Order: sequence, then C-alpha cells, then structure tokens
Amino acid sequence: MIGCPEMAKKASITKGMTAPDFALKDQDDNVVRLRNFRGKRVVLYFYVRDETPGCTKEACSFRDGLGKLRSKDIVVLGVSPDSVDSHKRFAGKYGLPFPLLVDEKAELAEKFGVWGKKNIYGRTYYGIIRSTFIIDEAGKVKKEYRRVKVNGHLNQILQDL
Repeated sequence: MIGCPEMAKKASITKGMTAPDFALKDQDDNVVRLRNFRGKRVVLYFYVRDETPGCTKEACSFRDGLGKLRSKDIVVLGVSPDSVDSHKRFAGKYGLPFPLLVDEKAELAEKFGVWGKKNIYGRTYYGIIRSTFIIDEAGKVKKEYRRVKVNGHLNQILQDL
C-alpha cells in the first residue's frame, strides 16, 4: 500500500497556510519545485489516476482552459501517484501542456491531506481524494477544493480567481 493511512488523518494543508515546497519529477523526467513558481499563482490539482474517465475529463478541462488561466498568470500542475512513463503517455495522448507530477509514495498527497480511505463497490482502499489548491504568489494557499466534482470545476476556479 502506498502512503500511511495514519498520516492521511493527521496532515492537511488548509487555506492561509504556506504550501510545502516539493521536488517531484514530471512526465518529461524534469524535477519541478513549487518554489520555482514564486511570483505566480499555481493551481495544484491532485487526481486519482492517468487514463481514468474522470481524471481524463479533468485534465482536458484544464488543457482547454489553460489560455484563460495563463492570462491571469496562473500555472497548472497536476499530481498523481502514477509513474513518469504513465504521465508521459497520458500527456502525449491528450496534448496536456502542463506538468504532471509523480507522487508515487503519496508523500505530497499526505501533506495536503488528500490521501485517504475510499470505498468503491464494497472495496476499501487508500488513494487520492480529488482535490485542488490555489497557491498565491508568496506560496500561501488561497483556496482549497476538496472532493472535487469535475463538471464545472474549472469555471468555479476561474470565478474564484
């Protein structure tokens, strides 16, 4: 099992807190650090898995709205426990022009409190709880969206900016 269930219950980044810096690989095997985006706002979204219907719809929504986000000086970063190779295939297949970050041990997900117990079709397991955070130019969390519903999510983010 990835991650520690006990951590998922304790750790959580909330509005007003400084987002923890991280160094994670993206789909191109580049190391991406949050601190490198100081001076810009960041939409950091955690998604369950590459190639699943909801996650594909969410990623494509960010792709399609990227022009509006960039016009507001926003950077988009996606995070899931999938591998570099999986992210590379996913980004290539759907033309995703933003970094997809590898959090294979769910350490960043645990820090943000988005790694938790899930129950689907009677099966209980731990995984990503779809969530998005808006991080301001100074690295503070300005808005958090937990248990995100994909439909309308981008529009809500754009309204809240």
